[in-house]
This record gives sequence, structure tokens and C-alpha cells, in this order.
Amino acid sequence: MLRGAAGRLLRCGGAGGPRAASGSAAAQLRRRLESELEDIRGAGTWKSERVIASRQGPHLRLAGGGDGILNFCANNYLGLSSHPEVIRAAVEALEKFGAGLSSVRFICGTQSIHKDLEEKIARFHQREDAILYASCFDANAGIFEALLTPEDAVLSDELNHASIIDGIRLCKANKYRYKHMDMQDLEAKLQDAQKHRLRLVATDGAFSMDGDIAPLREICQLAQKYDALVFIDECHATGFLGPNGRGTDELLGVMDKVTIINSTLGKALGGAAGGYTTGPKPLIDLLRQRSRPYLFSNSLPPAVVGCASKALDLLMESNAIAQSMAAKTQRFRSKMTAAGFTISGKDHPICPVMLGDARLAAVMAEDMLNRGIYVIGFSYPVVPKGKARIRVQISAVHSDEDIDRCVEAFTEVGRKHGALP
Repeated sequence: MLRGAAGRLLRCGGAGGPRAASGSAAAQLRRRLESELEDIRGAGTWKSERVIASRQGPHLRLAGGGDGILNFCANNYLGLSSHPEVIRAAVEALEKFGAGLSSVRFICGTQSIHKDLEEKIARFHQREDAILYASCFDANAGIFEALLTPEDAVLSDELNHASIIDGIRLCKANKYRYKHMDMQDLEAKLQDAQKHRLRLVATDGAFSMDGDIAPLREICQLAQKYDALVFIDECHATGFLGPNGRGTDELLGVMDKVTIINSTLGKALGGAAGGYTTGPKPLIDLLRQRSRPYLFSNSLPPAVVGCASKALDLLMESNAIAQSMAAKTQRFRSKMTAAGFTISGKDHPICPVMLGDARLAAVMAEDMLNRGIYVIGFSYPVVPKGKARIRVQISAVHSDEDIDRCVEAFTEVGRKHGALP
């Protein structure tokens, strides 16, 4: 008995061995984390999560009270998150195909609805093929590593979404970063990258923090001049930019010049989840063989597929929903500018109200909620230091009265906190 007890004690490192050290390490970690969290609170950049007790839509009910809250901070650009036909399609897919596949696609996780949706996405974007992912973050994480080698180069806008940045970090290509939408700098980088085998220019189509749209015509002209390919992330463009909602490449007339599109099903296209890549069929075939987020993630749940498929049907049947965005966006932007606010970007339903100070953005957002308007302040590290803002997002299902009420509340709160004279 004694020998056994002694052996167990030795294996555990003695009375003050690994278990005690582990406890000490955990306490040290807790102190460090609590200190970092306190720094975030002290800087005024703490991000609270408000709990919604209703469907996503232009009007919300918050948990713990707060009925009739006007929602101006969702990516629900077309209002399809609660569209009755979209919901019905999700229920039908759930009943017919089950809750989920419990598997990845290449093992036993591909259903007919997955193939149908991929074909529909490719047709919508007028591309050869498409591949589904659990999210567009996964699509961006999976493409660069599979496509680019140390012989290649990728040229990325400095304000690209974090998922593009992370995806590029994973690949072994030579990396160039050009100044935000600066075509002279991009051209200089393309000239320097001529020594590499393949050159890929990567940009957001519409930039989510600033509401500005990439100069795709000029990018495509430079890509043609220097024999490069163009990749765009269309998460904040698919469904509502362009005459038929196909995105920035349709809006700017360069659909035949953009090689690869990544986008999401989780914003305008039903608002549930999921992402995709669409482009040349050989590229899509390669991603099915080598893209790690695709190979090692469960298939999209049938209900999510049903939502997105119906959303695409609605868009391809009529462009009326997509076209309704322009007037509503212009109404908000013009009225806020007239009130004295600085609104970043141009002609995009993302309307950042630029305030500069992180505390001011947080306090104003909280005061807006007290007036029944749900908006969120954005500050570092989501946006650069000194560029704090409240990002307002217009939806096709906002009424003119909703927009006017939002502007009135902003004007009152802005004057109260010194953001307006």
C-alpha cells in the first residue's frame, strides 16, 4: 500500500507538484485576464451584448423589457430574416432533410439541397460553380492557402475585413498591403510583384466599417495591365448593390473582370449563416479537395440552406427589394448630414456616424437606446484609434417614419453630448 501511494505521489510530482503548479498558473491567468478586461472597461471600449427576445427585424423586443425598439444595426439589408416565405422554406427543409448531417461534406454530409443551392449561387453571380462554407469567415480562411504558393503574391487593401487578413496570413504567398483604395499604391505594389508567378488582388467590395465601395473598375484595369487576378469579398454587397443585387461587380460593370467572389448567406440572403466561394469550376473543384475549413467543418444545416435558397429565389424573381434600398439610404444620409453629422462612405446602407471618441460613441449609443433606437458604438480594435463611430445600417423594411425618428433621436442625443453645436 505504501509503495503504491508513494508511486502515485511521485507520478503527480509530490505534494507541491504539477497539480499545485496548475492551480497557481490558473490564478495567475485569472489575474492577467481580469487586468486586461479592466483596461478595456477603462478605455471605454467594452462591448456589451444586448439580448433580443424577438425575431430579427426593423422593430425588436429586448429581454427584460423594451418593446417597439427600432433596430438600425443589423446586416438584415433586405429584411429577409423574418420574411414569411424564407421562414416557411426553412421549416420545410428541416422537416424533409432533418436538423443536420452530423458530418462533413465528403464523408456523408452532402444533400441534394446543398448542390441545388451551389448551382443557384453560381447562376446568380453568373459564374461557373460555387462551394458552400459554414461562414464567409471560413471561406476566406480556406481560399488563399489552397490557391496560393510561395511562388505567388497576394495584394490586399489595408482595411480589408479581418477574415481576409487572417486567410492571407495562413497562406505562404508573398504578401503586399496597399493603402486603402489607393490605386497609385496598388500599381506600385503590382509592379514590384511582377517577379512572382501569379498575382491576386484581394479587396472587400464594400467595406463594412466605413460604408465605402472599392474602385473595382480601376482595380480591374490595373489587374489587366499587370496580368493579375481579382478577388472580392461581397458580404456587404450581395443582394442589394447593382441593378439586380448581384454586388459591386454588377454595380460597377466589371462582372466579367472579377475572377473570384466570396460572400455570405448570413446577411442580406436570409440572415441565418453560411458563406460561399464562386468562380471558375477548376478552382471550386480544388477547394473541395484542399480547403481545410470545407473539409473539416460540418455541412450547412438544411434549415439554413432552405432559407438562403428561398432568399435567392426572391431576388432572382424581382429586383424590387434590392432597388428599394437606394432611396431609404439617401434619405438617412442627407438628413443626418443636414443635421451636422459626418457620415462616412457614399451611397451604401452602412452609414457610419463619425464621432472620433470611443467613450462618446458608447454613451451616445446607450442614450439612443433610451430613446428606443438600437445602434452600436464601434471603437478600437474594431476600427482604428481615434475613428470611433456609431454604425447605422439601413434596411429595405425600414419605413420613412422609422428613418426620420432615428435622425431626430441622433440630433437630440448629439446636442446633449456635444457632438453637435
